[in-house]
Amino acid sequence: MEQSSTKAPLEPRKCGVTRRMFLGTALGGGAAILTGGSSAIFGAASSNAASNAGADSMFKLGGDLPVNRLGFGAMRLTGAGIWGWPPDRDEARKVLRRAVELGVNLIDTADAYGPETNELLIAEALHPYRKGLVIATKGGNTRPGPGQWVPNGRPEYLKQCVDGSLKRLRLERLDLWQLHRVDPKVPMEDSLGAIKEMRDAGKIRHVGLSEVGPEEIERARKIVPIATVQNRYNISDRKWDNALKYCEKEGLGFMPWSPVGGGRSLKDNAVEAVAKEQNVSVYQVAIAWLLHRSPVMLPIPGTSSVAHLEDNVAAGKLRLSEAQLKTLDGT
Repeated sequence: MEQSSTKAPLEPRKCGVTRRMFLGTALGGGAAILTGGSSAIFGAASSNAASNAGADSMFKLGGDLPVNRLGFGAMRLTGAGIWGWPPDRDEARKVLRRAVELGVNLIDTADAYGPETNELLIAEALHPYRKGLVIATKGGNTRPGPGQWVPNGRPEYLKQCVDGSLKRLRLERLDLWQLHRVDPKVPMEDSLGAIKEMRDAGKIRHVGLSEVGPEEIERARKIVPIATVQNRYNISDRKWDNALKYCEKEGLGFMPWSPVGGGRSLKDNAVEAVAKEQNVSVYQVAIAWLLHRSPVMLPIPGTSSVAHLEDNVAAGKLRLSEAQLKTLDGT
């Protein structure tokens, strides 16, 4: 099993960087959004303003766990309806390995993806894990069948989720475990109380939430320290702007799922116009917009194709002008 460090989890710190400060530095510096990866894709940060922008491209989960801000979402490495093994298991393993080669060190999964097959696939492809690679998983969503999702926040079930993920991922501690959905039938205090027990037992380093607003985050933080929030968010769906602003203020990581809106949000004329100006794909524009949007934004675009993965990762190097950002902000 993979040995995780025994350093005690820290309380999340405030990032101390406003959106305006971040944009000013990033737009002026021109450094790649991702650092520490392949120089062919990301480039290397230079001195002065560029190095400052490069520092902002790394985010510390929970204040102590550094990750590159552009991650990878593994959900699509499953069968139809997010059910069963992917049609081409070998290609799926290649996608995961290529992501790590390109400098991605944050991979998001869940026990519900498959269910269970997604976590098993990650271990097949990447174990023993490269130093610094963070596998973020989730629990608390059951799968009666393809395309079906039913929350289960019972404490005993969530403890089983944690132990099952540890076994499938071949880990001794989960760097980031996220409550996949708040179960309306179970008090949050009961659900997260169980997760606090698992964290106190050393099985979880940091805890995250999904599809929650500021009030729920505040309530959860009274039970256990929260490091991240994973909500649906993309250029055409900004329902959770209030949660993003809260995360920015409190220094929590914000992981937007469906970061390109399944491609539907990319048919906007503004997105297509910027993509044409930059001579890049609309996917790159959508991901780059997210990275410019906030210094706590941690996009996790997913794909089952190596070529599409490489295109997505290249978004980390894309610099959007102030005029282009204004155009996209208005979509």
